Amino acid sequence: MTTFPAFSPDDILHDLTSRVSAGAVVTDPAELQKFSYSTNMTGEGAGLALAIVEAADTADIQGTLATARKYHVPIVPQSAHTSTVIGADGIPGSIILSTLKMNKIIEISKPDGLAVVQPGVINGDLDKAARAQGMFYAPDPGSKPISSIGGNVSTNAGGMSTVRYGATKDNVLGLKVVLADGRVIKVGGRTMKQAFGYDLTQLFIGSEGTLGIVTEITVKLLPIPLGTPVMGMAFFPNMTQLAKAVAAIRISGVGPTMLEALDGNTVAALDTYRHTHYADNNESMLIFRIDSSTPATENLMEKLLGEYDGTHISVTTDPQQQADLQQMRQDMLPAVFAGQNHIMEDMALPLSQLAPMMDYIAALGTKLGLKIYTAGHAGDGNVHPTLVWPEDEKEVPTAVVEALQDMFHKTLALGGTISGEHAVGMIKNQWNNAELGPDVDYLQHQIKALFDPMNILNPKRKIN
Repeated sequence: MTTFPAFSPDDILHDLTSRVSAGAVVTDPAELQKFSYSTNMTGEGAGLALAIVEAADTADIQGTLATARKYHVPIVPQSAHTSTVIGADGIPGSIILSTLKMNKIIEISKPDGLAVVQPGVINGDLDKAARAQGMFYAPDPGSKPISSIGGNVSTNAGGMSTVRYGATKDNVLGLKVVLADGRVIKVGGRTMKQAFGYDLTQLFIGSEGTLGIVTEITVKLLPIPLGTPVMGMAFFPNMTQLAKAVAAIRISGVGPTMLEALDGNTVAALDTYRHTHYADNNESMLIFRIDSSTPATENLMEKLLGEYDGTHISVTTDPQQQADLQQMRQDMLPAVFAGQNHIMEDMALPLSQLAPMMDYIAALGTKLGLKIYTAGHAGDGNVHPTLVWPEDEKEVPTAVVEALQDMFHKTLALGGTISGEHAVGMIKNQWNNAELGPDVDYLQHQIKALFDPMNILNPKRKIN
């Protein structure tokens, strides 16, 4: 069918360039390729963007949205580009709106226990700046050195410290947002409590850039805990016993800051990557941390670990050894991904159902002949099974697809969610009805239509 477009790509670029700061529009083919596609091995749902706008301020964002409305061009909000669910990849002919250069820490207020930052600020950089003033930023998504606060807000990132300090949503007080029509709104504020109006702050957190563009974030800061932090590890015969120990620790009063689980396959991959020998016992590993430890909490922790067959228990107060343990957990992904195609998943279970899910994943791998690397933030029931296949096989194997579908169905049957912290993107948006039910699914689309009636903000991400 012959079409007669009313405008050309050059028309869009000319209009866009006239509305934003000089030099903000990037059209270099190599840059478009780099920022349009992530390293996610599925690759579906992404496409080459027409341009990237490196926004320097709110005016650049408003100008970009004006062009998008005029020409009905999709806008893909992007910051550090670390999404694992095709949530910030390009869409064919879209404009990638990058806030990575909006990276100022505007304020750190120790008396108020908060910081005000732009979305491009890196999580770890905020934490370092806060610690210089005797405070810290608690959320640690495991990508602390590379992920941005804006991206953390967009996905409601969780991570290793969620068991004690909550996910991103539990640490955000307020936002400034540019809506699709160009209006700038402020939601939430600087107070620890707020009950006026509907809670729009929480609505934007985790919305994956589909409702508005976040330009400023007010987050909680906490005082650095008194006492001596302790980190350690223990080994279990399998992930089921590990999960049972974690459930007991959670209700014990120990108050752990971190309870990270790695199965035997993952430990072996780390040994290869780091030239260590932790996998010699062919067991699952639990890495734990207590921020304010006492002899009583350490004794109780050791007792509970032993009750569920935990062995080779070791603890350290040495900062360098603790940093090495932390780094080992962060090395998990490159160790597992090395030389293999992969899909890492992200389910969360009620704590009472974590052990049955571990049993199910192990049995599923045996049934389908797959090597599954299972790890995750066991303290809050968040499981990250990674499925791999040979690097030279470009298509996702049928067995991998079947395993993912089975795991999703089992998670929902156990009362869990199939997106704990990595967001939905385009990998799982077709599961909305299955997880939410038809009434809530429809309501989600009504909310999207209210905030973005032209459907220009990250279309087909988050909700299908």
